[in-house]
Amino acid sequence: MMTEVIAVKEIPQFKTRTEEFSPYDWCKKMLENDSVIYHEGTDTWNAFKYDHVKLVLSDYKHFSSVRKRTTISVGADSKEGAIPDKINLIGVDPPSHRKHRSLLAAAFTPRSLQNWEPRIQEIVNELIEDIGDSEMDIVHSLTSPLPIIIMSDLLGVPSKDRLLFKKWVDILFLPFEKEKEEEVNKKKQIAAKEYYEYIYPIVLEKRLNPADDIISDLLKAEVDGETFTDDEVVRTTMLILGAGVETTSHLLANSFYSLLYDDPTVYEELHQNPELVPQAVEEMLRYRFNLVKLDRTVKEDNNLLGVELKKGDVVIVWMSAANLDEAMFEDPFTVNIHRPNNKKHLTFGNGVHFCLGAPLARLEAKIALTTFVKKYARIEPVESFTLEDRLTDAATGQALMSLPMKRYKA
Repeated sequence: MMTEVIAVKEIPQFKTRTEEFSPYDWCKKMLENDSVIYHEGTDTWNAFKYDHVKLVLSDYKHFSSVRKRTTISVGADSKEGAIPDKINLIGVDPPSHRKHRSLLAAAFTPRSLQNWEPRIQEIVNELIEDIGDSEMDIVHSLTSPLPIIIMSDLLGVPSKDRLLFKKWVDILFLPFEKEKEEEVNKKKQIAAKEYYEYIYPIVLEKRLNPADDIISDLLKAEVDGETFTDDEVVRTTMLILGAGVETTSHLLANSFYSLLYDDPTVYEELHQNPELVPQAVEEMLRYRFNLVKLDRTVKEDNNLLGVELKKGDVVIVWMSAANLDEAMFEDPFTVNIHRPNNKKHLTFGNGVHFCLGAPLARLEAKIALTTFVKKYARIEPVESFTLEDRLTDAATGQALMSLPMKRYKA
């Protein structure tokens, strides 16, 4: 059985999708509190300040990733959709965590990233080259297909089936909703079974004929004599695929939204100075990544957050709020790609559980944005665009289904 999922949407209680997509007023209100807040409906403690969030994420001796209740709703409550114990990074503490991470890291070495960069550039070039001359939808044309194509290529699966991956990822990463729990769980179980049955024969083939891809790397991975079974590789790729697609897709889509609506002058600056793109990516991760949160279970009684926490209590840390804490970031509610410490954001977590796929997400975003700003001198919003109608539920909060815009070549 899966861990009990906390109905985290009950905490902010946003009235519209737009509020959740741009939760700045709520985050500001939460940051004004001096202490951690207890939410009775979900029986959780909630931390928002940068120092509190960083402490909880990094201090695994007091705040454990081993939990009976969680905010994380990924995968399916079925044998095909369960995360293998061998690579369960989100539900274990050191020292077990180190071994699990080392085994999975075999597919994400610096050598791999260096080898993948030319292929990522090639895919970006093809997608941008295919964009027509009239009004375009950046989500449909670039930010949605790019990570799907890249992840399917890196996994080593046939390109003709990329749309199937998008469908499976969208379902497996649906957020938890108490009212639709049974319906969503059923959808996830079906998607997990379809994915499993599709990938399993590919894994068997790569066991016999390895190639230069993630599946083959996982089949060869060994740490302290421990290796993956075929079944574990299939279920591991499900997690890798979903995490790789969701993160990059939302980062890119939200970045373009920000360049259109938060501060249009930033795009012009990036066009003139493409070398600033990596700084812009970090600022978008800090400012425009919706509601990122994680949870930990209190390991022993303590008052490290200024309140009396008891063993077994659940603490939810809101990284997106921490990224807006003026104690860490000056003028935090504005976009500033020259912010000297914007890379200190906590979007990818902190400590031993820092996101393993962060370097790949950063690389994809850097290549995509750099290539785009070099080709197009400016972009403009479309008057008919209504944000509320273009959003949908996703694991990272509200996700853009489409983002129309005009663009003009250099």
